[in-house]
Amino acid sequence: MVRKILSIDGGGIKGVFPASFLATIEDSITGNLSDYFDLIVGTSTGGIIALGLGLGLSAKDILGFYEKYGPEIFKGNRFLRLIRQLGFAKYENKKLKQALEVIFEGKKLGESSSRLVIPSVNLENGEVYVYKTAHHDRFQRDYKEAVINVALATSAAPTYFPTHITSSGIPLIDGGIWANNPMGMAVVEAIGVLGWPKEELKVLSLGCTSESLNINAGRKKALGRIYWSVNIVDVFMTSQSFASLGTAQLLAGHKNVIRINPSVANKRYGLDVVSEIGSLKGLGDAEARKALPLIKHFFRKKVEKFDPIYKL
Repeated sequence: MVRKILSIDGGGIKGVFPASFLATIEDSITGNLSDYFDLIVGTSTGGIIALGLGLGLSAKDILGFYEKYGPEIFKGNRFLRLIRQLGFAKYENKKLKQALEVIFEGKKLGESSSRLVIPSVNLENGEVYVYKTAHHDRFQRDYKEAVINVALATSAAPTYFPTHITSSGIPLIDGGIWANNPMGMAVVEAIGVLGWPKEELKVLSLGCTSESLNINAGRKKALGRIYWSVNIVDVFMTSQSFASLGTAQLLAGHKNVIRINPSVANKRYGLDVVSEIGSLKGLGDAEARKALPLIKHFFRKKVEKFDPIYKL
């Protein structure tokens, strides 16, 4: 029995790319995309997309969410934002929360029609904090959580948005700190938690575009805090993504893992550069048209309906 997994990276407004990619694929299939995947995993902006798919939203609707609300969420004078970022989060999350309330209303994680895994990080102790639907008998609490809280937690990117505080007082930040590319975690969940045989897995992983690692000076010189404070994030994000890809390929087999993450020029897009929404949308459409023959086996047959262990 084939088990199909969809994994979606974090990337701020660059989430337009995977949303557009999926919207184009959606035009060629019957029903919602979530009907074709046994497990959907997403981090940060990818977590928002995953939650939307699990709740039955079309990829087209999710893409429309980015187009309509993205400019409002990341709005403001660029210079003033940079000054603010020196001491505070670059953006308040008020606009993001309002937009999420519109699209998710008052729904709970337990209303998802798909198995979902959405990562974040607990700042109190540094432990990973992962929201999951009730697809195992150990997962007895998360399904009662409001979807908007899950979305705010996984997307609370340090320096961009404030920490999300749960109702019980736990400080949570963006899951991209440890799993911006969550495909490795997705395969571990499938094999280690759900008990699915590795030879049955088929994984489709969507990134939010990639850039070359430009650390020339750091390779040649013993530079200090000033240099690395600016460049270290690119290093750990890139290495985490490759580690995640390697984990998925090692466990599920190289032939069972497909990664879609087009390379673009350095600084071509940014996590909050809303002026490039149109370009990202076009790129997603173009890449989907190229990839469809390669990934059409994901959409030949719908998966069995997810029946959670605990219900609302």
